[in-house]
Amino acid sequence: MASLSRALRVAAAHPRQSPTRGMGPCNLSSAAGPTAEKSVPYQRTLKEGQGTSVVAQGPSRPLPSTANVVVIGGGSLGCQTLYHLAKLGMSGAVLLERERLTSGTTWHTAGLLWQLRPSDVEVELLAHTRRVVSRELEEETGLHTGWIQNGGLFIASNRQRLDEYKRLMSLGKAYGVESHVLSPAETKTLYPLMNVDDLYGTLYVPHDGTMDPAGTCTTLARAASARGAQVIENCPVTGIRVWTDDFGVRRVAGVETQHGSIQTPCVVNCAGVWASAVGRMAGVKVPLVAMHHAYVVTERIEGIQNMPNVRDHDASVYLRLQGDALSVGGYEANPIFWEEVSDKFAFGLFDLDWEVFTQHIEGAINRVPVLEKTGIKSTVCGPESFTPDHKPLMGEAPELRGFFLGCGFNSVGMMLGGGCGQELAHWIIHGRPEKDMHGYDIRRFHHSLTDHPRWIRERSHESYAQELLRRLPPR
Repeated sequence: MASLSRALRVAAAHPRQSPTRGMGPCNLSSAAGPTAEKSVPYQRTLKEGQGTSVVAQGPSRPLPSTANVVVIGGGSLGCQTLYHLAKLGMSGAVLLERERLTSGTTWHTAGLLWQLRPSDVEVELLAHTRRVVSRELEEETGLHTGWIQNGGLFIASNRQRLDEYKRLMSLGKAYGVESHVLSPAETKTLYPLMNVDDLYGTLYVPHDGTMDPAGTCTTLARAASARGAQVIENCPVTGIRVWTDDFGVRRVAGVETQHGSIQTPCVVNCAGVWASAVGRMAGVKVPLVAMHHAYVVTERIEGIQNMPNVRDHDASVYLRLQGDALSVGGYEANPIFWEEVSDKFAFGLFDLDWEVFTQHIEGAINRVPVLEKTGIKSTVCGPESFTPDHKPLMGEAPELRGFFLGCGFNSVGMMLGGGCGQELAHWIIHGRPEKDMHGYDIRRFHHSLTDHPRWIRERSHESYAQELLRRLPPR
């Protein structure tokens, strides 16, 4: 297989236009070209899906004629929302997934969970996700979600960044999140393969970890079903029925599928990249776009076992422990849009554009020099949904009563899924969330903006590309 350094040289020597712009899903590839076998998540599912149509087999169970709530989308947010609705006592909750659970974007997520973020509300949301995934689901079902607590390291290569991390540590203390600021020497002791020559220090959170998307969503579905909820796979939604009451207010009336209809007063749009299409069925504008988001998986690295995950904000790169290898990814300055979002996409990926991905290679090799001579086992490039301000879309749509959103999570849907699923469930049942979710509320966007495709596209692109700069501390 090609090494990271070879991929870097090839990208520099042969600049080109991306071959994947505007293209649909395709098979996995690497810098050395397509290979017969790929070691990636859900490999067996990908192979089983070749040449077959799961949807054609019909729904996994009969559709009920009525439901109190219908959740559309079986990814992280859909499963978390269904679970928390059931846990709060909501009867008649149904989840509809057009293919199989996690088949959209959740299946290829890196699954990282960092407990500390600058927002106190987000720290609380992340803490809830961690509790659910690491403890509560296993206690309820007896099933292991795949949670791995290997810790997390934030890298500070300048003094301002280290000051920011010290503030995060103080915030963590207020919420009971254990964290430690380490010197470069202490960091080297913890992570011997790391280059610490350019570091001012690091922030170490020992109880951070990695989630397994398949294990988490399967266990959530099992727990929700045990509380009376229904999960129906292989059931694409084809329409949302709407009625207008005597006061001229539009309200949800039901959901149409290829296999029948369900009468319901409440729909939750957790369709991820496809949330805009679901919104159009109901006449609701959903301001998000789909972009390629990628990482590569390396060959085996001696001595990497049990190391913490690494986030280098200044290089905009992360290093996720994957057994005895690393996954390398981040945010690019020039991301690629998925121009034509296909409704036939399931457990699929794009070819990786190495020219776009180059900056991650440079940052990764600088941080862990052994990567320069490490082979690339596989590439994972899939679609993710992004919003104009890089924050999720939640709450009830102002133009349609009973139509809720839980989408646009900007590649952190697994991390925020537990906390946001709980808040969304409260929103639906009690009319408002428990926490201050104003920053995520869909109503923050005026209708003149949600109906402006060019503004949505350009602002989403800018917010993605500026993710690094927006995290820099004020100077």
